[in-house]
Amino acid sequence: MAIINITPDSFSDGGKYLIEEEALKRALMSIKDGADVIDLGAQSTRPGANIISPDEELKRLLPILKSIRSKLPNSIISVDTFHSSVAEKALEEGADWINDVTGSKYDKRMVDVLSSGNFPYVLTHSKSNNKTIHSQAEYNNVVEDVYQSLIELTDNAISKGIREKNIIWDPGIGFSKNREHNIQILTNIDKFSGGNFPLIIGASRKRFIGEIINEKNPLKRNAGNISVVCKCVASNVDMVRVHDVKETIQTIRLANELWK
Repeated sequence: MAIINITPDSFSDGGKYLIEEEALKRALMSIKDGADVIDLGAQSTRPGANIISPDEELKRLLPILKSIRSKLPNSIISVDTFHSSVAEKALEEGADWINDVTGSKYDKRMVDVLSSGNFPYVLTHSKSNNKTIHSQAEYNNVVEDVYQSLIELTDNAISKGIREKNIIWDPGIGFSKNREHNIQILTNIDKFSGGNFPLIIGASRKRFIGEIINEKNPLKRNAGNISVVCKCVASNVDMVRVHDVKETIQTIRLANELWK
């Protein structure tokens, strides 16, 4: 899953793909490099980012979504949003998946929108919206607590009409979790993989990687990203959500040979 942030303030590439031509170029290159899914996000979820209105989010998103859909008619496009009205419009305009980093906790109407059609839903664990999402890192047992939360969110989604086969799990690396929590989840990722729901891990360039490898610049954390990808391959994770597509694909190809 290739990340394309259509925002001025994302933590590692804010402003880079706000222009339609640049976002389209990035999407085309990502697919050429081997990405299976393009993930468009017009709302920053970096720590402390301001929540923009659905109207502003759609203003950023729709021209780029339409452009990419026109040039890549057969590719899977995911939209990263926690506003149900944005999800609804994005699906009307050609998006295939919705990726909600709040697990529908921010906007409970999200499950109603997704249950109206046959849309895959990336259901992510977090504790709140992005204004407080990084400050509620308290757990009795982070692995078990996150797992049980995903079960509850999944049960709720299914009860509201979302098809079980459309649910994809994301334990929310970096969301409401500190460095140690992220490591505990990654070292126990088998708890989440290999079950009833496909699993996505999104750790690319995140702060905990920088803390461990002593790299403050998110753009220089690819060695750490690759380490996480290798762990994901070894643990049968279904998909990784990344910024650096070509390097990730190369890593996966070799890692698949090592962990057959």
